[in-house]
Amino acid sequence: MADTASQLNECFAIGLTSQLPPDVLAELQSILRLHSVSPQELSYKWESYTMKMGSESTQLDLDTARAFKKDLQEILERESRGKAERSTEKSARFATPRGGAVRGGEDMFGMLGGITPNTPLQHRSTNGAAKRKAPYETPAAPKFRRAEGMSSPADERVNGNTNGVLSSSFPDRQNAGQIVETLNDHLPTIEPPIAPPAESRVRVTANTDLKKFYYKPMAMHLSEASEILDDRIDEFQTLIQSHHRLDDSAFGSAASQSTNEIVAVGRVACDILDGKLNAASLMLETSRRTGAGLRVPLKVDSVSHVFFPGQIVAVRGINASGSYFSVSEILDIPLPPPAVSAPSTLDAFHERIGVEEDGAVNASNALNVMIASGPYTADDNLAFEPLNALCDKAIESYADVLIMVGPIFDIEHPRLASGDFDLPDDRTIEPNKATLNDVFRVLVGTPLRRLAQQVPSITVILVPSVRDVVNKHVSWPQEPFDKRVLGLPKQAKMVTNPVTISLNETLIGISAQDVLWDLRCEEVVIGKPKDHSLLARLPRHLIQQRHFYPLFPAGDRKTLPKTGTEDGLATGMPLDVSYLKLGEWVNARPDLLITPSVLSPFAKVVESVLVVNPGSLSKRKGPGTYAQLAIHPQKISDEEREAEVVGHHLFERTRVDVARI
Repeated sequence: MADTASQLNECFAIGLTSQLPPDVLAELQSILRLHSVSPQELSYKWESYTMKMGSESTQLDLDTARAFKKDLQEILERESRGKAERSTEKSARFATPRGGAVRGGEDMFGMLGGITPNTPLQHRSTNGAAKRKAPYETPAAPKFRRAEGMSSPADERVNGNTNGVLSSSFPDRQNAGQIVETLNDHLPTIEPPIAPPAESRVRVTANTDLKKFYYKPMAMHLSEASEILDDRIDEFQTLIQSHHRLDDSAFGSAASQSTNEIVAVGRVACDILDGKLNAASLMLETSRRTGAGLRVPLKVDSVSHVFFPGQIVAVRGINASGSYFSVSEILDIPLPPPAVSAPSTLDAFHERIGVEEDGAVNASNALNVMIASGPYTADDNLAFEPLNALCDKAIESYADVLIMVGPIFDIEHPRLASGDFDLPDDRTIEPNKATLNDVFRVLVGTPLRRLAQQVPSITVILVPSVRDVVNKHVSWPQEPFDKRVLGLPKQAKMVTNPVTISLNETLIGISAQDVLWDLRCEEVVIGKPKDHSLLARLPRHLIQQRHFYPLFPAGDRKTLPKTGTEDGLATGMPLDVSYLKLGEWVNARPDLLITPSVLSPFAKVVESVLVVNPGSLSKRKGPGTYAQLAIHPQKISDEEREAEVVGHHLFERTRVDVARI
């Protein structure tokens, strides 16, 4: 009991005190007994709980400890109900088969040991499915090997299938640190302090309900998916009606023949399931409430617009013949409102980052935010040298926040895809019991733990990708990494994909999926678009559609860049339609939108949203890029202080430098 109390004090000590209050300690010990977890694991659960509730307002006392205990109990009850449902499904799945289900001469349950005529014994896996017998051949060498010798990771020989891709030595890279693009170059750059701050200068709050992302993947029901798609059309119709002040009588079904002009709201689709969208194949899909779910061809000769599959549009026109809907006008869709905060809230954040009472602002007050996106190592090794270099940069500049967007441990890496790589030379790894979590803990966790040790005040935010092999969630939207099994430091915050978080007052939207590439491949331009800049037009689709991935169906993975794996086919977008609402922007458009893409890295202002594509930290053959943001404090005028809320105007006070690693 004394040992448990000391461990709890070590994990949960408040401020400068080294002892928890007796009542709080007793409550935490009660949670340990009820849930049979270690103090360290309980501290991870507490961090997740504070992320959900808001870390600034959730201080550990008796009331919050009891609320935390109640939250854990509710999670346990939901898991128990889910297990009971799965158990019921399993018993139904293994029920006695009906007559005729067993073909002549076959062993129904494999109980006869292969002694029946013409019935070879089948090896069965643990899930009841028959496993194909391997042919008699010379056993292959084990794919997992212990690394030999003391050679540098950079000199590691190529033993994976890289399709002939050999990267140059990372230490010999050219133009390291070169700035490739800058936004707001009139603002000063980051001035690193003499020493790291005594405590974190940022407050991280999740504006997304993280618990909803722990759903069961690959269990989608068609009825649920169709309802989600229908609801999205109906919700947009309500927004458009309110924005344009239209009567109910102005709306109608585009599929119904009529000589009266109406406004129809629906989803853009292609007339062929696997076809390519163009002016001749455009169709409008209605909801069941407004048009019985029917589709009608669109004639758009007289308008100029950019369309893509899944886009929600409001069109004005007529369907005189009943065979097509002739569009005369495309109505604007209202944008989400900008993020705002009360002046008193901004003052509290200014005090946190060290702004003086007189309001004087200098470069040392700017928040230092670094953004990187995977992959984090080249195709011919697993040395993760770009990641180590990124951590060195964060240490040198005493970064306040490091945002790492997946893939971090990439399934498209040739060695991970083939399983043909050497295990790290680490004494904590047992070759016969090693898992990919152990490899991640050493190769990725080690530089992050070093970073946390050198800069204790830093906050590291990890966003998973559907390409991450250490995340069991295979579909998008996606649950966060499991911090406990990956051995990450306490400064690391696990979030979902996608996610909306707040760093102090700044609202940030992040999605690891390359939606910009998919939009570029799928969009069709009719007439003369209003915005001729591709890199500005693509993020505008996300803002107008209020979604991190507005495409439906998802982009064809055959259009994605080839990977270094044996078949060269990318993972693509495994979209779970039943949970599409988890990717919506509910209350406001973000101040900062992070959209990693294989397109050229950029930083642009689109509809007052600062959009950043940091590029990949590592390319297949060599190093890539990352983004560094200097977010300067907001100056609040006397007139703004009299208002209830103030806009953040992040795009005016943030310098963005996209640099080579």
